[in-house]
Amino acid sequence: MTSKEKAIEILKQLDIYKPYIDGFREDDKVCFFENFGGFWIDQEPEAYKKMQEIEQKHGCKVYAVTHEYTEFGECWSYLIVTAYPEEWNNLVYKNGNMFCAFAYVWNKDDEWCSEFGSIGVRSFGGGLKRVA
Repeated sequence: MTSKEKAIEILKQLDIYKPYIDGFREDDKVCFFENFGGFWIDQEPEAYKKMQEIEQKHGCKVYAVTHEYTEFGECWSYLIVTAYPEEWNNLVYKNGNMFCAFAYVWNKDDEWCSEFGSIGVRSFGGGLKRVA
C-alpha cells in the first residue's frame, strides 16, 4: 500500500465528502477545512507552500488540513501519512465522538510553536473541524 492509498483509506474513515476524496485520488488536490467547510488548499498560496515544504522535508503525505484561529495563534493542522508504514495503523483512531489524528501543526503567528503530534478532529457533513 502506498501513502496515498493509506490517505484515501483515512479520508473514507473520516467520512469526508466524496468529491474531496475524488479530487485527492485523481489530481492530488488537498482540501482544507474551516469549521467543517471545505476548500482546496491551493486557494491559499502560503498554506499550500507550507504543505509542500512539510511533504518534501519529512517525506510524508498530507491528506487534509484544518485552519483555526486560537488563543495561541493562527494554526494550520496538516493531517499526514508518515513515511513509515509501521506507524500507519496508529495515524487515526476513533475516541468517543471525535477522532485523534497525527498531524503537523503550523502556528503561523509563532513558528517556534509548530510541531508534530496528535490532534482531535470531529467529522460532520463531509467536513472536518479541529476540536482538541
